[in-house]
Parts: sequence; C-alpha cells; structure tokens
Amino acid sequence: MEIGEREILGLIGPNGAGKTTLFNCLSRLYRHCSGDITVRGENVNMLGPEDMVSRGVGRTFQNIALFESMTVFENVMTGAQFALDCGLVADIFRPGRVRRERAETRDRIMHLLSLLDLADIAHHAISDQNFGVRKRIEFARALAANPALLMLDEPAGGLNREEVAHLMDLIRQVRDEFDVAILLVEHHLNLVMKVSDRVVAMDFGRKIADGRPDEVRSHPEVLRAYLGEESV
Repeated sequence: MEIGEREILGLIGPNGAGKTTLFNCLSRLYRHCSGDITVRGENVNMLGPEDMVSRGVGRTFQNIALFESMTVFENVMTGAQFALDCGLVADIFRPGRVRRERAETRDRIMHLLSLLDLADIAHHAISDQNFGVRKRIEFARALAANPALLMLDEPAGGLNREEVAHLMDLIRQVRDEFDVAILLVEHHLNLVMKVSDRVVAMDFGRKIADGRPDEVRSHPEVLRAYLGEESV
C-alpha cells in the first residue's frame, strides 16, 4: 500500500480486518513480522514511535489519549514540543531565538485552535470537554507537529450527523492548507467515500481492493467482506 503527497487515502474494512493494527505498525507502536515500511524512501522498520514524529508522521487514536491535567492549549502544544529548540543550553546561549520560536509556536497553536473551533476554550480544562470536542483537540495536537502524513483513526466515531459533515470539510481544508497527506481509518463509509481521493479495503489482514471510491464501493470482494457471500 502506498500513499502519495497531499493524497487523502481512506482505509476501510469490517471489524477485525486489521486497520488499527496497521496504523500501530505504521506509527511503530507494533513491530511487524515481515515486509518493509518506508517513509519518503527511508526504511523505518527499526525505528521507535518517538522517531516517527521527526519523520513527519502524526496520528490520532481510536481511544482518545489526552492529558487530563492540562488545558486545551497545553494539550495541543505538546504536539509541537519535539521541534522546539528549547532547554537550558538554548535558553542560555540563544535566548532571543528561543523567545521568537516559542512566540511563533504559540501563534501557530492558536491558529490551529481557531481552525478547529477551539480558540474560545483554549485555556479551559480538558476534563470539562465533551467527546466531540476532545476529538478535535486530538486532531489539532497531531497537526501541531507539522506532519507530512496525518493518520486519523476513526475521527468520526461518536459524532452526530452535523459534526460528521463539518469533519469532512475540515479534512479537506487541512489537506489543502497544510499540504499534508491523510490516511483515514473510518467505519463511517459515507464519509470515507466522499472525502477520499482513493480507498483501500482490507479483510483479515490483507488488501482486497485499491482504487477510486466508486470502484472500491462496488468491488465484489468488498461487498463479500461487508455483506457476506450470499449478498453478492
């Protein structure tokens, strides 16, 4: 499976197909047993999850993982920490540069919060936020790391119809504004088919279809995986 620059690639499949497992392999949370994973031509098989951010790979999680003791702004700010030239040495020898960098980062974080309709609650506690808001916060945190590839693991889970429609527009806007490729795992097939440039379907850990949304939607193996052989 490949994903190109600025491409929105939807990854679909029934429960147990291996979608989240694949995500965890790509972000190096899991170690795969065979094959290669490459990012811009670099083999990353031996790298850990902490190395993937510097390679331009960011992700959200199916089960939201935010820092409950922090504010919305602070949570999103953690996504940008790896790129900051901070620490005691930098503070001593490059104080002006560090101050400018931190100010620019704060401005960028506030832009992300505005983009995701979170600016008004920037300094509110995470514990006060509902599920849909938490989804957007995690989205913003992943973007804060300036990824070249953003992996979204079921971003529409738990959202209502209006929120799903807004998410669709947001995914397109993020791709266009940040020139980022997006790999989207989602059970909401209508969202995937409408927003994706290309769709890959999985079943029992293997790829069964790869093509334009309309092609994959009507692919015999995809219909069989979702509906059962008798329904085809």
